[in-house]
Amino acid sequence: MDDGSGDRLLGTLGDPEVRAEGSPLIVLIHGLTGCEDSDYMRESARFHLARGRSVLRLNLRGAGPGNWLADNYYFAGCFPDIQSVLERLDEPLTKHGIVLIGYSLGGNVLLNWLGQAGSHPSLLGAATVSAPIEPAQACERILQRRNALYHHFLIQRMKRDVLSSCELTLVERRTIEDTTTIFEFDDQWVAPRNGFENAADYYTRTAGAQFVSYIAVPTLMLHAANDPWIPIEPYLGLKKLNNPNVELVLAKSGGHLGFHERGHADTWHDRSIDRFVQSLTRGVA
Repeated sequence: MDDGSGDRLLGTLGDPEVRAEGSPLIVLIHGLTGCEDSDYMRESARFHLARGRSVLRLNLRGAGPGNWLADNYYFAGCFPDIQSVLERLDEPLTKHGIVLIGYSLGGNVLLNWLGQAGSHPSLLGAATVSAPIEPAQACERILQRRNALYHHFLIQRMKRDVLSSCELTLVERRTIEDTTTIFEFDDQWVAPRNGFENAADYYTRTAGAQFVSYIAVPTLMLHAANDPWIPIEPYLGLKKLNNPNVELVLAKSGGHLGFHERGHADTWHDRSIDRFVQSLTRGVA
Protein backbone atom coordinates (compact mmCIF):
# COMPACT_ATOMS: atom_id res chain seq x y z
CA MET A 1 0.00 0.00 0.00
CA ASP A 2 1.34 3.45 -0.94
CA ASP A 3 0.78 6.05 1.79
CA GLY A 4 0.78 8.94 -0.69
CA SER A 5 4.31 10.12 0.13
CA GLY A 6 6.03 7.49 -1.96
CA ASP A 7 6.63 5.24 1.03
CA ARG A 8 4.82 1.93 0.96
CA LEU A 9 3.53 -0.21 3.81
CA LEU A 10 3.36 -3.98 3.70
CA GLY A 11 0.86 -6.20 5.46
CA THR A 12 -0.19 -9.83 5.37
CA LEU A 13 -3.87 -10.67 5.06
CA GLY A 14 -5.15 -13.97 6.37
CA ASP A 15 -8.59 -15.39 5.67
CA PRO A 16 -10.27 -18.01 7.88
CA GLU A 17 -11.14 -21.44 6.56
CA VAL A 18 -14.76 -20.71 7.41
CA ARG A 19 -15.80 -17.08 7.68
CA ALA A 20 -18.19 -16.27 10.50
CA GLU A 21 -21.30 -14.44 9.35
CA GLY A 22 -20.91 -10.69 9.69
CA SER A 23 -17.34 -10.96 10.96
CA PRO A 24 -15.26 -7.75 10.84
CA LEU A 25 -11.75 -7.34 9.52
CA ILE A 26 -9.20 -7.36 12.34
CA VAL A 27 -6.18 -5.10 11.80
CA LEU A 28 -3.18 -5.78 14.07
CA ILE A 29 -0.54 -3.07 14.66
CA HIS A 30 2.80 -4.15 16.16
CA GLY A 31 4.99 -2.49 18.77
CA LEU A 32 8.56 -1.16 18.89
CA THR A 33 11.05 -3.36 16.97
CA GLY A 34 8.13 -5.60 16.06
CA CYS A 35 6.50 -6.54 12.76
CA GLU A 36 3.89 -8.87 11.32
CA ASP A 37 5.99 -11.86 12.39
CA SER A 38 6.23 -10.94 16.09
CA ASP A 39 4.99 -13.76 18.31
CA TYR A 40 2.11 -11.76 19.75
CA MET A 41 1.00 -10.74 16.23
CA ARG A 42 0.97 -14.32 15.01
CA GLU A 43 -0.70 -15.56 18.18
CA SER A 44 -3.51 -13.01 17.96
CA ALA A 45 -3.91 -13.62 14.23
CA ARG A 46 -4.38 -17.35 14.83
CA PHE A 47 -6.87 -16.56 17.59
CA HIS A 48 -9.11 -14.39 15.40
CA LEU A 49 -8.77 -16.58 12.32
CA ALA A 50 -10.02 -19.50 14.39
CA ARG A 51 -13.12 -17.43 15.13
CA GLY A 52 -13.87 -16.83 11.48
CA ARG A 53 -12.41 -13.34 11.10
CA SER A 54 -10.05 -12.09 8.42
CA VAL A 55 -6.87 -10.59 9.87
CA LEU A 56 -4.47 -8.01 8.45
CA ARG A 57 -1.07 -8.02 10.18
CA LEU A 58 0.21 -4.55 9.35
CA ASN A 59 3.86 -3.55 9.23
CA LEU A 60 4.31 0.11 10.04
CA ARG A 61 6.64 1.94 7.65
CA GLY A 62 10.13 0.48 7.53
CA ALA A 63 9.27 -2.53 9.69
CA GLY A 64 9.85 -6.22 9.09
CA PRO A 65 9.35 -7.53 5.56
CA GLY A 66 8.46 -4.01 4.41
CA ASN A 67 11.75 -2.44 5.50
CA TRP A 68 12.87 -1.85 1.91
CA LEU A 69 9.65 -0.09 0.87
CA ALA A 70 10.02 3.15 2.84
CA ASP A 71 12.62 5.89 3.23
CA ASN A 72 11.51 6.69 6.77
CA TYR A 73 10.80 4.65 9.90
CA TYR A 74 7.73 4.49 12.11
CA PHE A 75 7.58 6.38 15.41
CA ALA A 76 5.16 6.98 18.30
CA GLY A 77 3.11 9.55 16.37
CA CYS A 78 3.02 8.09 12.85
CA PHE A 79 -0.78 7.86 12.94
CA PRO A 80 -1.28 8.98 9.29
CA ASP A 81 -0.03 5.52 8.35
CA ILE A 82 -3.21 4.03 9.80
CA GLN A 83 -5.42 6.42 7.87
CA SER A 84 -3.62 5.73 4.60
CA VAL A 85 -4.04 1.97 5.04
CA LEU A 86 -7.74 2.17 5.87
CA GLU A 87 -8.41 4.37 2.85
CA ARG A 88 -6.90 1.75 0.55
CA LEU A 89 -8.71 -1.33 1.82
CA ASP A 90 -11.16 -2.90 -0.62
CA GLU A 91 -14.86 -2.76 0.20
CA PRO A 92 -15.32 -6.56 0.31
CA LEU A 93 -12.81 -6.64 3.17
CA THR A 94 -14.49 -3.89 5.17
CA LYS A 95 -18.20 -4.42 4.47
CA HIS A 96 -18.77 -5.95 7.90
CA GLY A 97 -16.62 -3.41 9.69
CA ILE A 98 -13.05 -2.99 10.94
CA VAL A 99 -11.60 -3.43 14.41
CA LEU A 100 -8.10 -2.03 15.01
CA ILE A 101 -5.82 -3.55 17.66
CA GLY A 102 -2.55 -1.90 18.65
CA TYR A 103 0.17 -3.53 20.74
CA SER A 104 2.67 -1.57 22.86
CA LEU A 105 3.99 1.33 20.73
CA GLY A 106 1.44 0.41 18.05
CA GLY A 107 -1.24 1.03 20.66
CA ASN A 108 0.07 4.53 21.27
CA VAL A 109 0.12 5.20 17.53
CA LEU A 110 -3.47 3.98 17.39
CA LEU A 111 -4.55 6.32 20.22
CA ASN A 112 -2.92 9.22 18.36
CA TRP A 113 -5.03 8.35 15.32
CA LEU A 114 -8.25 7.79 17.27
CA GLY A 115 -7.93 11.13 19.05
CA GLN A 116 -6.84 13.25 16.11
CA ALA A 117 -8.12 11.75 12.88
CA GLY A 118 -9.84 8.52 13.83
CA SER A 119 -12.70 8.08 11.44
CA HIS A 120 -13.61 5.59 8.75
CA PRO A 121 -17.08 4.55 7.58
CA SER A 122 -16.37 0.92 8.44
CA LEU A 123 -14.64 1.44 11.80
CA LEU A 124 -16.46 -0.42 14.57
CA GLY A 125 -13.96 0.01 17.36
CA ALA A 126 -10.39 -0.32 18.57
CA ALA A 127 -8.32 -1.90 21.32
CA THR A 128 -4.86 -1.34 22.78
CA VAL A 129 -2.65 -3.71 24.76
CA SER A 130 0.24 -2.51 26.95
CA ALA A 131 0.49 0.86 25.21
CA PRO A 132 3.08 3.40 26.45
CA ILE A 133 0.58 6.25 26.67
CA GLU A 134 3.14 8.57 28.32
CA PRO A 135 6.36 7.88 26.37
CA ALA A 136 8.55 9.98 28.67
CA GLN A 137 7.58 7.87 31.67
CA ALA A 138 8.07 4.66 29.71
CA CYS A 139 11.54 5.78 28.63
CA GLU A 140 12.44 6.64 32.22
CA ARG A 141 11.26 3.22 33.40
CA ILE A 142 13.21 1.33 30.73
CA LEU A 143 16.37 3.24 31.64
CA GLN A 144 16.20 2.02 35.24
CA ARG A 145 18.96 -0.38 36.30
CA ARG A 146 16.52 -3.26 36.77
CA ASN A 147 15.79 -3.12 33.02
CA ALA A 148 19.42 -2.87 31.85
CA LEU A 149 19.42 -6.15 29.92
CA TYR A 150 16.14 -5.40 28.16
CA HIS A 151 17.26 -1.86 27.40
CA HIS A 152 20.50 -3.10 25.82
CA PHE A 153 18.54 -5.59 23.70
CA LEU A 154 16.00 -2.96 22.66
CA ILE A 155 18.44 -0.21 21.67
CA GLN A 156 20.51 -2.64 19.62
CA ARG A 157 17.38 -3.83 17.79
CA MET A 158 16.25 -0.24 17.17
CA LYS A 159 19.61 0.75 15.73
CA ARG A 160 19.83 -2.38 13.61
CA ASP A 161 16.33 -1.92 12.17
CA VAL A 162 16.78 1.74 11.26
CA LEU A 163 20.28 1.33 9.83
CA SER A 164 19.08 -1.50 7.61
CA SER A 165 15.90 0.12 6.32
CA CYS A 166 16.09 3.92 6.08
CA GLU A 167 17.59 6.29 3.56
CA LEU A 168 20.14 7.97 5.85
CA THR A 169 22.75 10.67 5.45
CA LEU A 170 26.27 9.89 6.63
CA VAL A 171 25.72 12.21 9.61
CA GLU A 172 22.49 10.44 10.55
CA ARG A 173 24.13 7.04 10.27
CA ARG A 174 26.98 8.08 12.54
CA THR A 175 24.56 9.65 15.00
CA ILE A 176 22.54 6.44 15.24
CA GLU A 177 25.63 4.28 15.58
CA ASP A 178 26.89 6.46 18.46
CA THR A 179 23.70 6.43 20.52
CA THR A 180 23.79 4.26 23.64
CA THR A 181 20.32 4.81 25.15
CA ILE A 182 16.77 5.00 23.92
CA PHE A 183 16.57 8.60 25.08
CA GLU A 184 19.62 9.52 22.98
CA PHE A 185 18.17 7.66 20.00
CA ASP A 186 14.88 9.55 20.29
CA ASP A 187 16.54 12.89 21.07
CA GLN A 188 19.23 12.83 18.41
CA TRP A 189 17.53 10.99 15.55
CA VAL A 190 13.80 10.25 15.90
CA ALA A 191 12.83 13.76 17.04
CA PRO A 192 14.70 15.85 14.44
CA ARG A 193 13.94 13.34 11.70
CA ASN A 194 10.20 13.75 12.27
CA GLY A 195 9.94 17.48 12.97
CA PHE A 196 10.19 17.56 16.76
CA GLU A 197 12.51 19.86 18.68
CA ASN A 198 13.97 17.16 20.91
CA ALA A 199 13.01 14.02 22.82
CA ALA A 200 10.96 15.95 25.38
CA ASP A 201 8.95 17.62 22.62
CA TYR A 202 8.55 14.28 20.84
CA TYR A 203 7.32 12.49 23.95
CA THR A 204 4.92 15.28 24.87
CA ARG A 205 3.32 15.66 21.46
CA THR A 206 2.91 11.93 20.78
CA ALA A 207 1.67 10.84 24.22
CA GLY A 208 -1.48 8.84 23.60
CA ALA A 209 -2.96 9.69 27.01
CA GLN A 210 -3.78 13.25 25.92
CA PHE A 211 -5.98 12.01 23.07
CA VAL A 212 -8.15 9.55 25.01
CA SER A 213 -10.78 12.15 25.89
CA TYR A 214 -11.35 12.83 22.17
CA ILE A 215 -11.95 9.22 21.13
CA ALA A 216 -15.35 8.89 19.48
CA VAL A 217 -15.58 5.13 18.81
CA PRO A 218 -15.79 2.20 21.23
CA THR A 219 -12.26 1.56 22.48
CA LEU A 220 -10.91 -1.05 24.90
CA MET A 221 -7.61 -0.30 26.67
CA LEU A 222 -5.85 -3.20 28.44
CA HIS A 223 -2.80 -2.89 30.67
CA ALA A 224 -1.13 -4.74 33.55
CA ALA A 225 -0.12 -3.16 36.85
CA ASN A 226 3.08 -5.23 36.87
CA ASP A 227 4.23 -4.27 33.36
CA PRO A 228 8.01 -3.91 33.87
CA TRP A 229 8.42 -1.23 31.18
CA ILE A 230 5.15 0.72 30.96
CA PRO A 231 4.05 2.45 34.22
CA ILE A 232 0.49 2.01 35.42
CA GLU A 233 0.15 5.57 36.76
CA PRO A 234 -0.86 7.23 33.44
CA TYR A 235 -3.67 4.70 33.12
CA LEU A 236 -4.93 5.46 36.60
CA GLY A 237 -5.06 9.11 35.61
CA LEU A 238 -7.40 8.28 32.71
CA LYS A 239 -10.16 7.11 35.04
CA LYS A 240 -11.24 10.69 35.76
CA LEU A 241 -11.90 11.41 32.06
CA ASN A 242 -15.19 9.48 31.99
CA ASN A 243 -15.22 9.12 28.22
CA PRO A 244 -18.17 6.76 27.62
CA ASN A 245 -16.51 5.43 24.47
CA VAL A 246 -13.44 4.15 26.32
CA GLU A 247 -13.34 1.06 28.51
CA LEU A 248 -10.24 0.85 30.67
CA VAL A 249 -9.35 -2.61 32.05
CA LEU A 250 -6.32 -2.88 34.33
CA ALA A 251 -5.12 -6.32 35.36
CA LYS A 252 -3.00 -6.90 38.47
CA SER A 253 -0.60 -9.08 36.50
CA GLY A 254 0.22 -9.94 32.93
CA GLY A 255 3.51 -8.19 32.32
CA HIS A 256 4.13 -6.61 28.95
CA LEU A 257 2.10 -8.19 26.14
CA GLY A 258 1.92 -11.35 28.22
CA PHE A 259 -1.35 -12.04 30.00
CA HIS A 260 -0.91 -15.81 29.94
CA GLU A 261 -3.28 -17.52 32.33
CA ARG A 262 -3.12 -21.02 33.77
CA GLY A 263 -5.82 -23.24 32.34
CA HIS A 264 -6.24 -21.21 29.14
CA ALA A 265 -4.51 -21.87 25.85
CA ASP A 266 -5.28 -18.34 24.66
CA THR A 267 -4.08 -15.14 26.30
CA TRP A 268 -6.32 -13.07 28.54
CA HIS A 269 -5.97 -10.04 26.25
CA ASP A 270 -7.08 -12.01 23.18
CA ARG A 271 -10.09 -13.38 25.06
CA SER A 272 -10.96 -9.93 26.40
CA ILE A 273 -10.75 -8.39 22.94
CA ASP A 274 -12.84 -11.24 21.54
CA ARG A 275 -15.67 -10.37 23.96
CA PHE A 276 -15.28 -6.73 22.98
CA VAL A 277 -15.50 -7.57 19.25
CA GLN A 278 -18.58 -9.69 19.85
CA SER A 279 -20.23 -6.78 21.65
CA LEU A 280 -19.54 -4.57 18.63
CA THR A 281 -20.92 -7.02 16.09
CA ARG A 282 -24.11 -8.22 17.76
CA GLY A 283 -26.90 -7.80 15.27
CA VAL A 284 -24.53 -7.12 12.37
CA ALA A 285 -25.58 -9.16 9.33
